[in-house]
Amino acid sequence: MNIKKRLGLRIKEIRKQHHLSQEKLAELVDISQNALSYIENGENFFTAETLEKIITALEIDPNELFDFGHLKNNSELIDEINNMLNKNPEKIPEFYKILKAIIN
Repeated sequence: MNIKKRLGLRIKEIRKQHHLSQEKLAELVDISQNALSYIENGENFFTAETLEKIITALEIDPNELFDFGHLKNNSELIDEINNMLNKNPEKIPEFYKILKAIIN
């Protein structure tokens, strides 16, 4: 997945976490709803000025916007989890407890 798509998905994810509609975020950022839709779908990129407005409107640290490691596909995530657990086998019981708590 390319950077435009990842950033777009991250913006959409954070926007929804903040219970903002596309229309409302677009208004706060001073762009059209169509422009925001294209950004969220990874079809358009934004200027540095628009990026700054998005970060301000979402009230987030810029680093949070670029935290999209979890947007990998499931097989990549499983491989990464397996690698982490293979390198830290002592953590397997803790991981199991956490996972079980999340699932139940």
